[in-house]
Amino acid sequence: MDTTVTAMTAGAAWGIALSILVLLALSAFFSGSETALTAASRGKLRARADKGETGAARALTVTEDNERLIGSVLLGNNIVNILAASLATALFTALFGEGGVAIATLVMTALVLIFAEVLPKTYAITNPERAASLVAPVIAVVVRVFAPVVSAVRLLVRAVLRVFGVDTDPDAAVMHPREEIAGALAIGAESGTVEKEDRDRLLGALDLAERTVEEIMLHRSDIEMLDANAAPDAILDQCLASPHTRLPVFEGERENVIGLVHAKDLLRAVDRLVRAEGGGVEGIAEFDVRAVMAEPYFVPETTTLDDQMRQFLARRAHFALVIDEYGALQGLLTLEDILEEIVGEIADEFDEEETPRLEPDADGAFSVDGAMTIRDLNRATDWSLPDEEANTVAGLVIHEAQTIPTVGQVFSFHGFRFEVTEREANRISGLRIRPLG
Repeated sequence: MDTTVTAMTAGAAWGIALSILVLLALSAFFSGSETALTAASRGKLRARADKGETGAARALTVTEDNERLIGSVLLGNNIVNILAASLATALFTALFGEGGVAIATLVMTALVLIFAEVLPKTYAITNPERAASLVAPVIAVVVRVFAPVVSAVRLLVRAVLRVFGVDTDPDAAVMHPREEIAGALAIGAESGTVEKEDRDRLLGALDLAERTVEEIMLHRSDIEMLDANAAPDAILDQCLASPHTRLPVFEGERENVIGLVHAKDLLRAVDRLVRAEGGGVEGIAEFDVRAVMAEPYFVPETTTLDDQMRQFLARRAHFALVIDEYGALQGLLTLEDILEEIVGEIADEFDEEETPRLEPDADGAFSVDGAMTIRDLNRATDWSLPDEEANTVAGLVIHEAQTIPTVGQVFSFHGFRFEVTEREANRISGLRIRPLG
């Protein structure tokens, strides 16, 4: 024991102890920096940078390459932690002999855990953007200094992973920005900080690029059309009785759409016939719908809603007919249909009475129309029924049952019980749905 004490003077012992404290401070800095820079919101950092905060701007630059950032921080953290542990072992061995190894292990574990890990990371996770802005200038220098070593480590790691059949893409994002936003909205809705309506609107806007017109179009069987060969009086009566301002015109078969009539164009034509010199009510008999109709606008059913909305705005159009790959009419789409995917149902004074709000009965079951889209049902009930294989609730039941069910049949899938309550010909028109369990 005397030998060890004389081998290390009191001054040297204090110098080693001071060095350990400095290394622990550096370890705390690296640990807090790692947490701050990975937890900080890039959106909030961008807002700070736009206000002239240089630290936030530097943090944005540093976090552009997360792999390189994490590698540099971990390298620095490991260097100071190992060096601190080595010095502590030397110090306590000199003071207490062979038993000093165990003492050094216990003491350093406690110091590193409390002061170099938990404390700095707790602060960083509590104030991520502020902490990231403060440490970013120093971390940028660390990243630059350690860049050669980190690059070599990255190459070595990828080579080892490749040996085990794991191929890594250095440019691949860990999570798509849309997924990050959707996840944040879901967490916000669960915690009550984001209203359900706000979440639905934002998710609806994000989904426009992922969904196609086929998913929200009005099916061809439900499209109201004008017959070009009908009598003028019948055409005018139908237009006046319709809640729509635009109606497709067909000739012969309904599949053969030849034009589109706008209520304003029709009114102008009737006005000319009635109020012109020598005209009158009898002049309506000369009305020809072909003279006032516009060219129909056709779009493929695979067009995304985002692209279609841009096309509507560019063409200054609000109405399109949807066709399949063979040119056959599939449905109808309006700009309002796309906007409703974001803001919800839009009704005016001419729309039919809105469908009553979905409410569960005494058994917790919901009675829904088979034509209701799965997405609308999920939005109304906060369920998560899959909509990859079918657009409507009836379509989902038929897909899962692999047959057209009869009234009274009951199915259970995806954690829900489906009971067919109404059927018209080959179409399921009514269902009762309730969660299982």
